[in-house]
Amino acid sequence: MVRHTVLDPWQDPRGGEIERVRLDNGQLAIEVLSLGGIIRSLWTPDRHGERANIVLGCDSAEDYLIQQAHLGAIAGRFANRIAKGKLDYQGQQIQLDVNQAGNCLHGGHEGFNRKNWDLGLLPDGVRLSLKSPDGDMGFPGNCSVQLDYRLVGNNLFVEIMAATDKACPVSLTQHSYFNLDGQADCASHRVAMHANSYLEMDPTGIPTGVYPVEGTALDLRQLDNLGSRRSHSALAATQGFDHCYLLGNNSELTLAATLASPLSGRQLQLYTNQPGIQLYGANFLGGETGRGGKIYGRYQGVCLEPQLIPDSPNQPMLGKGWLQPGEIYHHISRYQFDIAE
Repeated sequence: MVRHTVLDPWQDPRGGEIERVRLDNGQLAIEVLSLGGIIRSLWTPDRHGERANIVLGCDSAEDYLIQQAHLGAIAGRFANRIAKGKLDYQGQQIQLDVNQAGNCLHGGHEGFNRKNWDLGLLPDGVRLSLKSPDGDMGFPGNCSVQLDYRLVGNNLFVEIMAATDKACPVSLTQHSYFNLDGQADCASHRVAMHANSYLEMDPTGIPTGVYPVEGTALDLRQLDNLGSRRSHSALAATQGFDHCYLLGNNSELTLAATLASPLSGRQLQLYTNQPGIQLYGANFLGGETGRGGKIYGRYQGVCLEPQLIPDSPNQPMLGKGWLQPGEIYHHISRYQFDIAE
């Protein structure tokens, strides 16, 4: 049974109110905001059964709107990067909003992370919905999105469905920064990426090719310490992990990543039906105001972002990037929280 607690809303400095709901099934608890579909808090037990929050978040709408880190939010209309914000569809040139290193990142300056979604309750969770109009950040078509967060035992399910009335790139991801032990640096976290290949990138983060992980610093098929890897010369350009791993096209949920803390004993296993997952070690986090007015620093969280392949709308050999009218975009991910052996 999931207990719902409707919390006092926040005032949106842009106008209106931001709804807040806490869900608790006795094992896990989350706080969800209508702003950006944000997971503000996620409480899970450690090896002693003590629950604590394991995601980075803010204390006010103002702090969320100032920061650019997408803390806990849904990134879209297209997660990750589209080269130069340019699209070519059947000879039609489309210019998207450009907001990072000359590219369109996570949907542009006013992406889904900054929208105020409609929020309703489900028996075991919450449902958020959003309508993104034709031309929003340059993206073609009216896009309707439905987002469900559900608690089932020791699992958090994230399910997203979307439809559009014009051909449009659509790829959404949940962008929480996990910190399983409350330390200021996640160097001691252990991570495994259950993938055999990854994307090489140009200096702005646009894919340039697919390569096997074997024999490289990107080979994380076995659990390894984050801190021991991020200083490797192969990761110098990104100052640590900020790479997309390829999982293949899966209709079923597939184990994509494992994150564990030897200190707290907490372990997260992430299953998804998405073909890629971005591992980001918060290499460029810094200066964002978090809970209690504390300033977040580099490497204070770890993002695991299931998604379509970056720039696939421009590079179809990497996978499908366009959603057609009449089709349904379907993303489902399961976050399983256990105690590491």
